[in-house]
Amino acid sequence: MKIIIVGAGKLGEYVLTDLNIEDNDIVLIEKKQEILNEMLSKYDIMGIFGSGTNYEVLDEAGVEDSDIFISVTDSDEVNIISCIFAKNLGAKYTIARVRNPEYYAKYDFVKDALGIDLVINPEFVAAREISRGLKYPFAHSVETFVDGRVKLIGISVGENSPLKDVKIKDLQQKFNIKILIGIVERHGEIFIPSGEFVIREGDKVHFTGIDEFVYKFYNMLKIGDKKIESVFIIGGSKISYYLISNLIKENIKVKLVEVNREIATSFSEKFPSKVKVICADGSDSDVLDEEGLKNYDACVALTGIDEENIMLGMFAKKLNVKKSIAKVSRISLLNIISPTDTFSFVTPKKLVSDIIISVVRSIINSEGSNIETLHRLSNDVEAVEIKINKKTKAIDIPLKDLDIKDNVLIAYIIRDNKLIFLTGEDSIMVGDTVIIISKANVIQNIDSILV
Repeated sequence: MKIIIVGAGKLGEYVLTDLNIEDNDIVLIEKKQEILNEMLSKYDIMGIFGSGTNYEVLDEAGVEDSDIFISVTDSDEVNIISCIFAKNLGAKYTIARVRNPEYYAKYDFVKDALGIDLVINPEFVAAREISRGLKYPFAHSVETFVDGRVKLIGISVGENSPLKDVKIKDLQQKFNIKILIGIVERHGEIFIPSGEFVIREGDKVHFTGIDEFVYKFYNMLKIGDKKIESVFIIGGSKISYYLISNLIKENIKVKLVEVNREIATSFSEKFPSKVKVICADGSDSDVLDEEGLKNYDACVALTGIDEENIMLGMFAKKLNVKKSIAKVSRISLLNIISPTDTFSFVTPKKLVSDIIISVVRSIINSEGSNIETLHRLSNDVEAVEIKINKKTKAIDIPLKDLDIKDNVLIAYIIRDNKLIFLTGEDSIMVGDTVIIISKANVIQNIDSILV
């Protein structure tokens, strides 16, 4: 598949890295020669120096033969115009990063009237992810499928957890609820557990089910925990704007600390009487003490400095704030500090890249099955939502008779808008949506789960 990427910034390089291991023919357009040279030295790709809004550059890149055109520069206008040009030159599918809230508020116009197939706002996606995380304050990860109706929640098993020393096949009888344990991480090793697997203290488990059951099960495990009712945000970023908009709808008390007076003033004007905005240095512990951080249920650090966000999250944890979330752009930092039940991270470029990867795989396999949603839970574990479009080798055969690869779990089938809790007698049918968890990155389509 031929993919053209415009812009080799943080997001562009992250997307490039992901797509380059998916066996694609990639062309990178970058207007800064030194950055282009660096990318060409690191990756086996073709590079073109210039702007994505330049007709000659697009022509040289071979846009007319491209399957997917992705523009992720720092400029919304460049991304929009590049995609318009590419579409008119023959690109089959176009993706634009659009960050400005004023543009994103006109999402339908930008997408439909301008002919852009997918408009992605990393800050909006990150804010949505944070909002979901706040609903489950003691989860280290919250993933969603089927438009949010199915959740995959990651938690740690503590000394007094009801899950401790429970065998997977006994979960249903012990808790009387339709929940599936899809992944267990133990001492750095990942397991897709069988029914005989026993959960131990210290394990990180990911359980999944419909939203109602997941929330009920979560509360069974954390009896007495109240909901997040107040959030302390440090840093007036675009993510903060979208997050505050979400929190206000949930009637959650919000305080924002922003050091830049102009930005702080703009937030006061955008959210009059709804948010308490403080113009001060949120990295100053005296300021945080004075503003009563310890009295809030959650702290969200959204400054432009990763290390500062991590330190702020750790400080909030020290104050016994129930939940801390830090924005981290550099993935390498997450190899040093891991998420816990009370301290988690959000990485906008990873969220966006997951969306783009799912689109690419869906286009590759559009005749048989589409990947609707993709979540990478670690370096070698994926959870995907696949829509079955037509008959393939895995269709109409009882699951017990399918020769499924090792480390692959068919978690659920959604049929006629209903979630099926699977048995070996169930079969995948055309029109189904299937949720699959795989230890290796092998899910390109529904047939790829078979030996």
